[in-house]
Amino acid sequence: MPFISGDNILATLAVILFLAWFGFWADKTRLGKVTSGVVWIITIGILLSNLSITPYKSAIYDFIGQYIVSAAIPLLLLKADLRKVFRDSGRVMLPLVIAGAGVITGVLLGYFLLNLGEIGPKVAGVYTAGYIGGAMNFVAVAKSVNMSPAEFSAAISASSIVSVIGLMVLVAIPSIKLIQRLIPSDIMAQAETSSTEQEQGAVIEMNLLHLSGALALSFGICTAASLLADTLGLGQYNILFITLLTIAVANIFPRQLHLLKGEFELGMLFMYIFFAMVGLSTNMTTFLDHAIILLVYGLLIITVQFIVVLTMAKLLKIDLAEAITGSGAAIVGPAVTAAVVSSKGWNSMITPAVMTGIFGYVIANFIGVALTALLAG
Repeated sequence: MPFISGDNILATLAVILFLAWFGFWADKTRLGKVTSGVVWIITIGILLSNLSITPYKSAIYDFIGQYIVSAAIPLLLLKADLRKVFRDSGRVMLPLVIAGAGVITGVLLGYFLLNLGEIGPKVAGVYTAGYIGGAMNFVAVAKSVNMSPAEFSAAISASSIVSVIGLMVLVAIPSIKLIQRLIPSDIMAQAETSSTEQEQGAVIEMNLLHLSGALALSFGICTAASLLADTLGLGQYNILFITLLTIAVANIFPRQLHLLKGEFELGMLFMYIFFAMVGLSTNMTTFLDHAIILLVYGLLIITVQFIVVLTMAKLLKIDLAEAITGSGAAIVGPAVTAAVVSSKGWNSMITPAVMTGIFGYVIANFIGVALTALLAG
């Protein structure tokens, strides 16, 4: 039993908020600028839970995963300019397609190299869907290919660890000097200039009227989007409706929303809280007991994906920030990728991250089921 029990909501929330604070603090240090505070949030969270200090499961985790992450999306997109989206998101679509091709390459390579047993075709399809789309696609394809509860448990426990590792690598890659030299990025250069200017003089104004209004608007958008999705029988695509409704509001009232202050930073706080929850809820023991071979398989898949994306980015002269955004939209989905790019200061990549990630949601189920049928046939 952990030192802090799962029903001790206040203590668990205190740890989560401390980790979020630590992440913001780490981002200001020399070490944090190399590895990103997000990596430290997740790493320390994993250590705390696996050393039995904090629980793996808690009602506060469920609340964060279901509501806080959803509310963060409108906060990060309330100033989205559709004209800029249509002009710029197309450049991220190519890296997403390349990332998908990298996932399929890794899936096939691992399938023929590793002894996965009878579960092989099912895992191949499920992992393909999960790493092109997201957890929603993982579950949907698992049901479609009749994966048993035991098989699903082993696959999901391994995949959760792989996703965390993939997220850490995703965050770390832009800080590697060699990669920066091989794959230049104007977006990263502009973010560094903007960050420097902000640190030198700009102060983010805290306006309670604006923050409370932004929160009310964000949760209102989430409520309306959820109602619309459920009415249409598309509740699993709730994030799509949240994104579309947010962009509609942002473009109907662009001048009014442009005056908002602090909503983006609040969205960032929500995302750092989510990263803390990811680390604290990761159970290394469950994974080590049941899914070693599936971990190796998953790691091989994301390794091949990263290699393919970075190689093609070099050959096709794709901006490194755009390549990372497309890769992340595939591996960890739109919401998390939006948090990653916003934590890097790549504000122009937030909306493309969400839009391309949703496109991954749409196509992943079909690709996963088709791949399972191909390998099983």
